[in-house]
Amino acid sequence: MWLLPALSLISNAAARVFYRFSVEGARVPAEGPVLLVANHPNSLFDPVLVAAAAGRPVRFLAKSTLFADPKVGWLMRSGGAIPVYRRQDAPGEMERNEDTFRAVFDELARGAAVGIFPEGISHSEPALAELRTGAARIALGSAAATGTAPVIVPVGMVPEDKARFRSRMRAVVGAPVEWGDLASRGPGDREAVRVLTQRIRDALRRVTLNLEAWEDRPLVEGVEEIWRATRAPGERRPSVDRLGLTTQVLADLRRVPDSSWHALVREVRGHLRRLGVLGLRPRDLRADAGGRRGLRRGLGRIYLVGLPMVAAAVLGWLSFYPPYRVTAWIVRRADPDLDRQSTYKLLLGIPIYGAWLALVAGGAGAAAAAAVGLPLLGLVGLWVREGWRGAWRDARRFVLLRSRGDLVAELAARQQVLADRLAELHAAWGEGRLSDEPREHGPG
Repeated sequence: MWLLPALSLISNAAARVFYRFSVEGARVPAEGPVLLVANHPNSLFDPVLVAAAAGRPVRFLAKSTLFADPKVGWLMRSGGAIPVYRRQDAPGEMERNEDTFRAVFDELARGAAVGIFPEGISHSEPALAELRTGAARIALGSAAATGTAPVIVPVGMVPEDKARFRSRMRAVVGAPVEWGDLASRGPGDREAVRVLTQRIRDALRRVTLNLEAWEDRPLVEGVEEIWRATRAPGERRPSVDRLGLTTQVLADLRRVPDSSWHALVREVRGHLRRLGVLGLRPRDLRADAGGRRGLRRGLGRIYLVGLPMVAAAVLGWLSFYPPYRVTAWIVRRADPDLDRQSTYKLLLGIPIYGAWLALVAGGAGAAAAAAVGLPLLGLVGLWVREGWRGAWRDARRFVLLRSRGDLVAELAARQQVLADRLAELHAAWGEGRLSDEPREHGPG
């Protein structure tokens, strides 16, 4: 388990290099027994993201077949993973799960953090899969066997495009699950296991994006952006809770086929498409979006076109373009499922980039310098190139907003009308006019 003490630090670095990674919401307790429960959209990259969000060593439960895999078995053992024997993988070894549970109970009793993915499988579906009961049984079993009732903390991964390098990835840490009323009932109480599993599911749904179909995502996120632009202009990131609310409203709306609100949905889609063609977002239509604020932001990036930054961007790109292309080529040839693509890129990239650094460095003295200098150059170059893209988008928006004031005013007025009608739709949903009963969920 030599890797476990540094797991959080290494995971944080890997997460922030591969993705534009952020941690939001509550904080994982820094000390004491914690059971981290997370969704599972991204294969072996998910433990990396959860460990980065936790900020402390985490021992993860992993299916036993991974330990026998020569490609990743070493990683499972060195990272302190605990094997789980599943019926579909090893039907004759199910009794070994008693050792698994004891190991987990011991870890929690000494105040460690344990991570588990209650869906049981990695997948690319638009919503949570049905949860297994393992997380609930572990929590109840720990309380019964050792008197230790761990804090159950949900962690939701919300990817922008999980297979794409440098896309946005959010880890949303939720409030701890309330289960003190169940802690004394033990893992043999089926009703307690069922209730706690449902509470864990509810907690995970509050920190994840759960859609009926992936095609709904642009609409759901667009509605949330319109809400932020008109009601909460200071917010920069979408609220997962409000995204979930919008998803619920849309799902109920679909069950009322003759509803007049369907026209509103079509109008919102049309408005978002029009903004997309212009390269604008709902927040760009705010009254202050096209003024001095945008100009100041653009001028604040002027240093990115200086000779040192240009040199770093070009040299960083040239230095790592070969291993980047080789990794991408091998992943394409392997053709993994969508939920495994980022894992393949990470696990293949480590030896490929390492071999490239060794090849470029040559001698032993140069190797030490290259091991530090080239990755640093690559990161600085990546940061500069992303800054260029952001500055170009800002400049384009600034020119459009300043030169087409009439169009912007028209779009802003239209957006305000849509926002007001969306508020009416939410009120109708809350009063039960989209279904047979009123809702308890208030506005975001």
